[in-house]
Amino acid sequence: MGQAKMFLTILIAGVLFIASFSVFTVDEREKVVMFQLGEIIRTDFAPGLYFKKPFVNNVQKFDGRIQTLDAEPERYLTSEKKNVIVDSFVKWKIEDVTKFYTATRGDAFQANIRLSQIIKDGLRGQFGTRTIQEVISGERNQIMDAITTSANEQAKTFGISIVDVRIKRIDLAKEISDSVYRRMEAERQRVAKDLRARGGEAAEIIRAGADKKRTVILAEAYRDSEIIRGEGDGSAAKIYADVYKKDAEFYSMYRSLNAYRSTFSSHNDMLVIEPNSEFFKYFK
Repeated sequence: MGQAKMFLTILIAGVLFIASFSVFTVDEREKVVMFQLGEIIRTDFAPGLYFKKPFVNNVQKFDGRIQTLDAEPERYLTSEKKNVIVDSFVKWKIEDVTKFYTATRGDAFQANIRLSQIIKDGLRGQFGTRTIQEVISGERNQIMDAITTSANEQAKTFGISIVDVRIKRIDLAKEISDSVYRRMEAERQRVAKDLRARGGEAAEIIRAGADKKRTVILAEAYRDSEIIRGEGDGSAAKIYADVYKKDAEFYSMYRSLNAYRSTFSSHNDMLVIEPNSEFFKYFK
């Protein structure tokens, strides 16, 4: 009885062990290849539960999601024979799992190596036909689209689909950066000198205009003041003349008194003159 139980237990364990090799699941994120004695017999597995012949069939699973190849920055020559350093990455996924396994033995690392070489060749070709100005400023999207298209054609041979190729940044080599910086600095200095020259010219024009206006204003003011002064002197002379005509003797005496007051305003004033001169007429 004990031996029968032991045999039954061993039998059940054996069945379970064999069953574990007979069942497998497929996730929606996976690509699956079934082999029979090393030969690929099926790859079209939808997500779900499947059975296989134990010890005859074996299954290998691959990541079916979009993967990223982030390449190391590389130097490329432009059409001007100038070096640029390009940092890029690639988005790819397994399209044909049979071709992928046949070409790379299912090794994603090997797939990345082959894909990296394709992208480098594409970038080298694209940058070699363009100038630095074109690749930096205006045609980056065209370059990425062209590389994506051409790389897709080549990657199909090992079952890979290129989703996208992106250029993260483009840097100039140090010697080119220094040259560009010096050229930019010289250009900025030229623009600054030109602006200073224009500013100096405008300042001279403004200054000359202001000096001209000042001269005109002063001349007109002097002219007007002379006219007013002349008119005032004329009015004063007329008043004096009119007063003199009314009483010439009184006016003469008034002028003489003012002259005495001005001449002898201090005790130290001295005047040497004939006593009977016209000046002392009103002292007699």
